[in-house]
Amino acid sequence: MKNYVFIGIIFLLTVGKAFTQALPTGDSADFKVKTCLHSIGYSGLWRGQAVLSVDEFLVKASELGYDGVMLMAKAPHLSILDYDKEARTQLKSRIAELDLTLVGLAGYSDFTAGMDKPGIPHSEIQAAYIGQLAELAGDLGTKMIRIFTGYERPGIPYDKQYAMVVEGITLAAKEAQKYGVTLVVQNHHDIAIHHDAMHWLLKEINMPNVMSGWDAWSPTLEGLSKEEIRNSVLKMKPFLANTILADYRPLPRYQYVHALTNYQSDKPVMRATAMGEGIIDYENFIGALKEIGYQGYLVYEMCEVLEGGGTIENLDATAKKFLDYVKQFE
Repeated sequence: MKNYVFIGIIFLLTVGKAFTQALPTGDSADFKVKTCLHSIGYSGLWRGQAVLSVDEFLVKASELGYDGVMLMAKAPHLSILDYDKEARTQLKSRIAELDLTLVGLAGYSDFTAGMDKPGIPHSEIQAAYIGQLAELAGDLGTKMIRIFTGYERPGIPYDKQYAMVVEGITLAAKEAQKYGVTLVVQNHHDIAIHHDAMHWLLKEINMPNVMSGWDAWSPTLEGLSKEEIRNSVLKMKPFLANTILADYRPLPRYQYVHALTNYQSDKPVMRATAMGEGIIDYENFIGALKEIGYQGYLVYEMCEVLEGGGTIENLDATAKKFLDYVKQFE
């Protein structure tokens, strides 16, 4: 009986270690600038944006001088429908040949989707999708998948939606466990977007392979102060395994009110711009990452209509500016 207990303890320790991403050490001296380019910037998803194939993107990231890449896990890039075992082996070899690190896959989840039709097992469907991504990730040699929580749906009690997110991420994490893969939850969708709420969510889920991908974009648009954004990084320290960086510029919007012969202000639209040229205080945010001894990559994405247009030349120039910008933190 003792032998069985001993074997069980060793198994749990081994499993736990397999899911452990490099978390902050607490020592600023341990921080290193490791750059990663997100393939979404070359996916053609935004108006006027050029499209590169996965292989063309990998060559581009290598030529620009990035350390690693994050691959968008949907068409037109890394769709699970397009990559069989042979294709995965070839892609893994190609990434190694170009001396790149596959930092992770960008998964696309929305665990509150379909709540108005409870007869459809949406949580199971999305968990199965993420499980397939985890198998793909394992085959390609990475142990991390970025995921989202859920958008808040009108007419449905908030706590019911929150519970659905907890259930969905838990199911997805169990699927990812089969392949030793960690899920990093990005503060992108409505549910648990604030750092206090996200911290609570991750503690409630309480699984060794569910961590945080914490970004500066959402807290900035939430109107948090410089000190609050720094504190968000400190708060997320126990979970912080990834961050995706992008800078944005707001363009004002107004609606004409005929009866008043005047204009009424509306929410500004956000447009992407080069690092350091937008409204996000990255000196503060990356400074806080350095303060806690962040160990992950600085993942750069061009994920909106980009200032200067979506030509290859402008995308490349903007991606290169990111590398120049983050040198100040080395």
